[in-house]
Amino acid sequence: MPTVPVAILTTIAAGLCLSLMDSIGKHLAEGLNVVEAVWARYAGHTVAITLYLLRHSGLSFLHTRRPGLQFARAATLFAATLLMYTSLTYVPLADATAIQFLAPVLVTLWSALFLGERIGIHRILAVLAGFIGVVIIVAPGISLDTPALLLPLGVAFAVSFYFILTRMLAYPEEQDFTQFATTALGALVLSCALPFVWETPGLTDVALMCAIGMVGALGHFLLITAFSMASASLLSPYLYSQVFGSALISVTWFGDPLSPTMLAGTSLLVGSGLYIWWRENRRAL
Repeated sequence: MPTVPVAILTTIAAGLCLSLMDSIGKHLAEGLNVVEAVWARYAGHTVAITLYLLRHSGLSFLHTRRPGLQFARAATLFAATLLMYTSLTYVPLADATAIQFLAPVLVTLWSALFLGERIGIHRILAVLAGFIGVVIIVAPGISLDTPALLLPLGVAFAVSFYFILTRMLAYPEEQDFTQFATTALGALVLSCALPFVWETPGLTDVALMCAIGMVGALGHFLLITAFSMASASLLSPYLYSQVFGSALISVTWFGDPLSPTMLAGTSLLVGSGLYIWWRENRRAL
């Protein structure tokens, strides 16, 4: 089979793995302390990626020339994960995931502000459309006593900075440490906090706590594998499989409704992201 179709299918599989990971996280966070749920996700991922890197690179993966950027990148993902899992105790999975996908739209804006990249009027309009899509999704929740839909909006901002920092660390010599540092810092911090918030889980939750880290690690491994076969700019639209996977799980597992405003806002948000992708790649296409 040609490489590009395999890369596309692998990216779709990665998105579905990440939607399943967040679904397990939502279930755990609703029954246990949020910190405990996030620890399970980070610890499992860190163990899996450490074992892989030890076999692949020995101890050389612990070397980095940019510790400050690595720390900042890990911190933004850590903040995003805490915000995401906290939000999932209040809002439907599909809504939170859709709002999170404002991040690729924000990356376009940050690229112009921080990386000096030029963006034209078409992409500026697409960024504005993405914001409008989020407003359509969030607006009904603002009237609640706890405007919890603002939490996944914070996730989108944190993830967008995570993407920018990942771009800045896109060097072959940093690749192994980048994979390790993605969750290792958070796992260390959460392990220190765990004794103060520990709630003894049941057998089902223990199994899910083991599964969440493995599913998350698998999702990131599939994504890295896909990006090694084709460019990130080509594959990025297929990551929207995470939105559709989360919508399906949200309805079938948690019984959440898909409101008209959520569907309309998601369509506008996804459309703006796809349009930005098309503008950036139209010559190659």
